[in-house]
Amino acid sequence: MEELVVIGNGMVGHRLVEALRDRDGAGHWHITVVGEEPRTAYDRVALSSYFDGATADDLSLGDLSGPAVDVHVDERATAIDRATRTVTTSTGRTLTYDRLVLATGSSPFVPPVPGRDLPGCHVYRTIEDLDAITADARTARTGVVIGGGLLGLEAANALRLLGLEAHVVELAPHLMPAQIDEGAGALLAGLVSDLGVRIHTGTASTAVEAGPDGRVARLRLADGSHLDTDLVLFSVGIRPRDELARDAGLAVGERGGIVIDDTCTTDDAHVHAIGEAACHRGTVYGLIAPGNAMAEVLADRLVGGGAAFTGADTSTKLKLMGVDVASFGDAHGRTENCLDVVVNDAATGRYAKLVLSDDATTLLGGVLVGDATAYATLRPMVGSPLPGDPLALITPQGGEPLGADALPDSAQICSCNAVTKGAITQAICDGSHDVPALKACTRAGTSCGSCVPMLKNLLDKAGIVQSKALCEHFAHSRAELLEIVRATGITTFSALIAGHGTGAGCDICKPAVASVLASLGNGHILEGEQATLQDTNDRHLANMQRNGTYSVVPRIPGGEITPDKLIVIGEVARDFGLYTKITGGQRIDLFGARLEQLPAIWTRLVDAGFESGHAYGKSLRTVKSCVGTTWCRYGVQDSVGLAIRLEERYRGLRSPHKLKSAVSGCARECAEARSKDFGIIATDQGWNLYVGGNGGFTPRHADLLASDLDEATLIRYIDRFLMFYIRTADRLQRTAPWIEAMEGGLDHLREVVVEDSLGIGAELEEAMERHVASYTDEWAAVLADPDKLSRFQSFANAPDTPDPTVAFTTTRDQPVPTEPVRLGMPALRTRESAR
Repeated sequence: MEELVVIGNGMVGHRLVEALRDRDGAGHWHITVVGEEPRTAYDRVALSSYFDGATADDLSLGDLSGPAVDVHVDERATAIDRATRTVTTSTGRTLTYDRLVLATGSSPFVPPVPGRDLPGCHVYRTIEDLDAITADARTARTGVVIGGGLLGLEAANALRLLGLEAHVVELAPHLMPAQIDEGAGALLAGLVSDLGVRIHTGTASTAVEAGPDGRVARLRLADGSHLDTDLVLFSVGIRPRDELARDAGLAVGERGGIVIDDTCTTDDAHVHAIGEAACHRGTVYGLIAPGNAMAEVLADRLVGGGAAFTGADTSTKLKLMGVDVASFGDAHGRTENCLDVVVNDAATGRYAKLVLSDDATTLLGGVLVGDATAYATLRPMVGSPLPGDPLALITPQGGEPLGADALPDSAQICSCNAVTKGAITQAICDGSHDVPALKACTRAGTSCGSCVPMLKNLLDKAGIVQSKALCEHFAHSRAELLEIVRATGITTFSALIAGHGTGAGCDICKPAVASVLASLGNGHILEGEQATLQDTNDRHLANMQRNGTYSVVPRIPGGEITPDKLIVIGEVARDFGLYTKITGGQRIDLFGARLEQLPAIWTRLVDAGFESGHAYGKSLRTVKSCVGTTWCRYGVQDSVGLAIRLEERYRGLRSPHKLKSAVSGCARECAEARSKDFGIIATDQGWNLYVGGNGGFTPRHADLLASDLDEATLIRYIDRFLMFYIRTADRLQRTAPWIEAMEGGLDHLREVVVEDSLGIGAELEEAMERHVASYTDEWAAVLADPDKLSRFQSFANAPDTPDPTVAFTTTRDQPVPTEPVRLGMPALRTRESAR
């Protein structure tokens, strides 16, 4: 077994190890990875999401340590001895190699501006950098980013998310000069300015000056003006990390970077370089796609293949503060005698430019700002003959948008992973019949995700229709069934399946239709036929536990409760012998109630003013809160009051899956609002609304939907969000996967909820108002109806007999279940068996 040492545990180094491990079936290589950061590889492309709720674990690419792979973190390679083929590290370790890979990446360039080392000056490169920025931002009001490129604008957005007034200073005449032209840059500046970021272009930074405390206080500009600031972030470019190679005598490029050939090999046959540290044919690539391509080529070479790296696509598509920006091919029109076709619509915030050959027949490149939906089709067409009028390609009203048919098989659909249309088409022919299968088979769509719409287009063109059937009894999806019920006025499952389904139904469609009927305000869930459709928990308005007993969860809006109500809960728990626990959602669970005890328990709770907490339903569970301005010295808004108003507004709302919410009174986030389906965080100007978070098996942080809202606007947006979710989500689909599966994702949701792009905002608000007006407590209604009360018996032929299989033991002075004892009582039939 030969020894491969990889210096650098970034995204490209990680990709190499992953690719080689997959190819090295013979077990030829033992791999040792040395990374100087204190953690394994993470997604640096998505680094800015760290300020929007993502954690280091969310960004992690995973630890590849295992058989034949050793990964060492927090360890720096300090020297290479090519004669002995060894690497020395900062821990004193000496590693011997047969092949060495330099995947050392790049470092931020900090210009020689006086004061650049003052406290409060930062770069924007690693998670540790972001932690340091966050720490300083806690006592700051204003931040300035030097550099208006891609990373500079991401840094400005980070400052904005941290609650700071953000400025961007760019030496060039317009933003993102490396990717887009002046016209696009001007439009982008306007769109970014509308979001509250101050833009200063065409001027240089001359000095960072300190205040009386020795920290950053102002930034001097070349035009004689200055900006008062508490933070300065440098984002003016990167430099290849080639110092190890230089010290080892390897060739480097004129502007840096370790010189490699098409096999990713340096002038030493035993040493390779990939990613941002490498210089190929005079070019250092600062993008992830070329680095991934180099990693794949080198992995192939290391197992005896003949792959070659001959250059890479430098196209870019991204979203900056909600603004689409894309460039591809010869975006700047540097080709001799090329032609431009430009659409510049400042009124709608949209700029599009195509660069064409001198005879206007071949697409050479382009720029898109404000609307980049055409990117997935245009980028693969670079270098190919145009299929028609070029204006129609960037003017939606000019004709039908082009699809996959316009592309040759050689066109790269996924530039991040160099996947062609032909490879995807072959995967479809081989049985990959949905997007997840295509991702797994080809890796297309697994990086930036911009090619996913094209994957769907290729599936459509192959004649593969994704089934939307709820189950074998309904060919329609849940959302379609909801629309059928709304349009027809159907109020029962039997009428719906008779008119729009087949058979008698099943345990999939019955609860789903029950949820649809309840969502549309079709009366009490235990009324008539609806009672037969419910899951066990809904059928008894309580959660069944493992020993056959039930839990009782009264609603405690916002977590606020009076001493008298606390005493009632304590007395009920004591008198009925219930286990008592405070939940993570600021409620009190009472466990161990037998079925026949539930009405008596709820009689006492309802008489004390409690309502059902809906812990058993696919509905709103809780709106958690911190103490906000009521008690906390950091609070900036009344989180408790808002949480109570929201919980009382949305209580009883039936939905495709359970819903949770929280309100935090400041950015310290004590209520953990960003882990909820909809979470609210207070700002000095109002409220920030986050959506699509959840805990569970796959925890996910919510995404920011809208900022600095007054309460009326906040509630209007939540009304729309919840009703749109209820109407369009699939069965048992939580809000996070619902948004991820939505065409256009969060951007489309924002258009619908905030911008009312579908014109249904008023209708969604009216639907919510109908719910609020018609709400009644489910347990109070049961207690007032003898027919409903008759359901709460353990045995149909012995209504007063408790279930003899239920037994308890005592732990920590509380009753907990023991394993049930089977007493063999065939004459006693449970209500479930009697159905």
